[in-house]
Amino acid sequence: MPTRSGDYTLVRFEDEFDLRYVHRDMTEAALNNILLLFRQKVVAPARLAGGILLVQETLDQVKENRRAWVYNKGQRRVRRAPNVAYDNPGTASDGLRTNDQFDMFNGALDRYDWKLVGKREMYVPYNAYKLHSDKLEYKDILTPLHINPEYPRYELHRVWVVDATLKPGMRHIYKRRTFYIDEDSWQILAVDIYDNRDQLWRVSQGHVINYYEVPTIWTTLEVTTDLQAGRYIALGLDNESRIYDFSIERSFEDFTPAALRREGRR
Repeated sequence: MPTRSGDYTLVRFEDEFDLRYVHRDMTEAALNNILLLFRQKVVAPARLAGGILLVQETLDQVKENRRAWVYNKGQRRVRRAPNVAYDNPGTASDGLRTNDQFDMFNGALDRYDWKLVGKREMYVPYNAYKLHSDKLEYKDILTPLHINPEYPRYELHRVWVVDATLKPGMRHIYKRRTFYIDEDSWQILAVDIYDNRDQLWRVSQGHVINYYEVPTIWTTLEVTTDLQAGRYIALGLDNESRIYDFSIERSFEDFTPAALRREGRR
């Protein structure tokens, strides 16, 4: 989260996902309303290291809220975390993103009215292999006010435009969001985010590449820029560390509160 002058402290996470809905022969009944499993451990800096977030993401979050727990290294205890949702600040984000902005959007849909506006052509982040390169260092990318424009790549694509407007009586720091969703991959590529004055506040961009070995199109970097504060958060940098490993195998038991307790005792 660079300051306006460009100073920053790197926060390193170890994330693990189990996208249950893509398992071979998976059915909606077998999901049992658990869409995906997520585990995030803070590795650095030292003052934040050791905290772990665990999420069991439900498919119908109006029927059943997501299940979330945190491991607190100071207390060495696992606690439920019902606030890991909606507009509560994301982990170690300096208030520059909300929980429901992770992966461009996640979580319950119930606080917004959703409208499919239609399809249009626009320049969007795409095939960001240069930005993904292990020849780059983080300092090459993280410049004041925005990431270094030498490395992102944009293409003219057809996208679906979806407007989300806050329902009367509902609370969220974002009054309206406009999502631009890739026609080919259904990946959210960009989001315009408005405050309660109907002013454009933040802009998110998902810089995607094709992970051919899976295959899937997914972000190599998510950037949310606060236009009013002159700051941004860059999430997912992997140029100087390991990239996604799609070959690991995990079980449901690896994403349970009991697994967090076992790790805390090690």
